[in-house]
Amino acid sequence: FLAAYDPLDPTGNITIKWDVVSWTADGYVASVTMSNFQMYRSIVSPGWTLGWQWAKKEVIWSMVGAQTTEQGDCSKFKGNVPHCCLRKPVVVDLFPGVPYNQQFSNCCKAGVVSAWGQDPSSSVSAFQVSVGVAGTSNKTVKLPMNFTLLGPGLGYTCGPAKVVPSTVYLTADLTWNVTCTYSQFLAAKNPKCCVSFSSFYNQSITPCPKCACGCQNKNNCVVSDSKQAHKKGINTPRKDNAPLLQCTHHMCPIRVHWHVKLNYKDYWRVKIAVTNFNYRMNYTQWTLVAQHPNLNAVTQVFSFDYKPLVPYEAINDTGMFYGMKFYNDLLMEAGPQGNVQSEVLLRKNKDTFTFKHGWAFPRKVYFNGDECLLPPPDAYPFLPNSAKVNSITISTMVVSALLFLFII
Repeated sequence: FLAAYDPLDPTGNITIKWDVVSWTADGYVASVTMSNFQMYRSIVSPGWTLGWQWAKKEVIWSMVGAQTTEQGDCSKFKGNVPHCCLRKPVVVDLFPGVPYNQQFSNCCKAGVVSAWGQDPSSSVSAFQVSVGVAGTSNKTVKLPMNFTLLGPGLGYTCGPAKVVPSTVYLTADLTWNVTCTYSQFLAAKNPKCCVSFSSFYNQSITPCPKCACGCQNKNNCVVSDSKQAHKKGINTPRKDNAPLLQCTHHMCPIRVHWHVKLNYKDYWRVKIAVTNFNYRMNYTQWTLVAQHPNLNAVTQVFSFDYKPLVPYEAINDTGMFYGMKFYNDLLMEAGPQGNVQSEVLLRKNKDTFTFKHGWAFPRKVYFNGDECLLPPPDAYPFLPNSAKVNSITISTMVVSALLFLFII
């Protein structure tokens, strides 16, 4: 759990709640609700996978709103056969459009769950399960153990089930919670995104670091505008979710570019562009989080939605950008359409604002909840030599003074 601590979202977690809503002849019926309390990390396609281990010899008689991936050996049951007899069942969500009698409230979204900070109304997934060969009272039921959550890949660590008071069902005799937290270290050994910089006061562009996301896909990448890039079926996702990346020096699926665009008297303007280099992946309901001291004075965001994140009451330096619904909330796969961009207008604080020493660039950047690799500080775009700037200013003043004398 220590490795899972996220300083920008210290209380973020996914809570799985089991409410026993009724008792049956050999067990119980439970409503299982998965709530994503993370501010900016959603569960994207192909969705969540939930697993656990039964404490005794329980079976799943039936499910509504979800299903197990395997049935297991149910040969000892004659006549009425359970839905799943595995000691360690693995459960997935159903797809939208399943028959009405298989639906349950907040089910059937193909396992996609929004981040709480982005869309609270879509941050819940639920199903109903009928458990047999179990206890028939709150004294004889044993809680399931060893919960696992894929969302959709590795990264989540789940704690033990703990009995809690019921908050939703007045009739619930027994309720338990399981809390799962995310760790980027568990999810992948390399970052999944990188950041590049540029500015109006320096012609050079600071690129993403070389092999920022590891170069293990270098031998299987696609050169942009090659015949392979336009081949039929190139955008078809694989079952193992393996990426097919465009050949770049950084080999990241996602690049975030931060451009310091304009400087006004009381304001400054930044352009943010997110580019997808994965031919097999569309990002639905993507999120971008940035940490910068001047995000406490965002005046206008032009074509993204924006929400300040204040994990600590005294510090307001973090914000979440995400796509506008039905406009740019879908980041397309690699290709001409594979980017989204916006501009941000920020009000200057005269005491802190400067273009020196890379102050205008973000301290941290996250895409879809994963921290992106930034360039090293000594590579940031720097201001032109101040001596030259001063000499131009002085010579201009001398010419102006001479002109003034001649006019008199």
